[in-house]
Amino acid sequence: MKYTFERLLWPSLFLPGVLLLASGCTNGGHAADAGASAGLPPAPVVVASVEQRDIPVQIKAIGNVEAYQTVQIRSQVNGQIQKIFFKEGEDVHEGQKLFQLDKRPFQADLEKAIGQMKHDQAQAENSRIQAERYSGLEKEGIVSHEQAGQLNAQAKADASAVDADKAAIDAARVQLQYTDIVAPINARAGTLMINLGNLVKANDTPYLVQLNQVTPIYVTFFVPESNLDRVRQRFSPGQLNVLAYPKGQSDGPAEGRLTFIDNGVDTTTGMFKLKATFPNKDRRLWPGQFVDVALELSTQKNAVVVPTKAIQTGQQGEYVYVVRADSTAESRPVKTVGVYQNLTVISEGLKAGESVIVNGQLRVAPNAKVVVQSTLRGAQTDSAAASGPGGGGL
Repeated sequence: MKYTFERLLWPSLFLPGVLLLASGCTNGGHAADAGASAGLPPAPVVVASVEQRDIPVQIKAIGNVEAYQTVQIRSQVNGQIQKIFFKEGEDVHEGQKLFQLDKRPFQADLEKAIGQMKHDQAQAENSRIQAERYSGLEKEGIVSHEQAGQLNAQAKADASAVDADKAAIDAARVQLQYTDIVAPINARAGTLMINLGNLVKANDTPYLVQLNQVTPIYVTFFVPESNLDRVRQRFSPGQLNVLAYPKGQSDGPAEGRLTFIDNGVDTTTGMFKLKATFPNKDRRLWPGQFVDVALELSTQKNAVVVPTKAIQTGQQGEYVYVVRADSTAESRPVKTVGVYQNLTVISEGLKAGESVIVNGQLRVAPNAKVVVQSTLRGAQTDSAAASGPGGGGL
């Protein structure tokens, strides 16, 4: 019985000591954490003021630049290229001579037609005189009515031949004019497809050169059909502003106007086609180029905005660090409704005049002290680094 008592006594004596040791370790750990937290220096941060601005309501898309007009120059007659009056890549103006074909065959055809007309005119004049003379003899009863009628019909036939000769001369002149090939529009010339000395046929392939009109110029883009009503309600040709950012550029967009809405939605993609016209006087846009497009539908007045760099994302959603008056950081949830350039529009959670942290968030803990190193305002906020095109929309 003594043996049993000892086996029961030792664990009961040992257990309070273990619990006491564990309790001491735990209390010491909390004290160390509290001491470490209290000893952290304030985090250095950069802040920006929450502002109210008028923000454009935009729709973003990828657009493709198209020439305002495209003309493929072809010969309208058969002949040999004798002269070329422009260089590849040059600007040409309407009516400027581009090519000249060998004129000699066409000049010969014209002269032949003129000679034939002169011959037929003489013949017609002789027939007219004979018909008039026989008409007088018929009245005197010297010749029969049938003979006079035959000469009168011959005079009319010869006069018709002269009319046909005049038409042949006009056709020959047109053919001769076609040997001078001129530009029908103001445009920029492309690659020369056929060189000096080659024989060309009327309306043959390949064409001689392609002309693209680049001032003004079109930008075509597609928008989801969910935006169709918004666009149609505000559309009036030349009223809605469209911004185009060439790839790799985020500022200084080309500005144009929406001029066309397609008459149907593509059933395979659920998109509808829009087209904007740009003056393009600086030639920034080029046919075939892809651009980032922002269609401005309206303007949201007095929107609350912060730099996009201030927005953080956590398990509970989006939030920002707000710097209180006592220089502590408050983690505050916010609701965003869109992005414009490098600014995010806030619908709930912030008010104008508050300060939010835009740089240094990784060192910040909720309710911890911070040191404001600098404050971004106005143009500084706009120029703060923000990747992507400036045409981000709401």
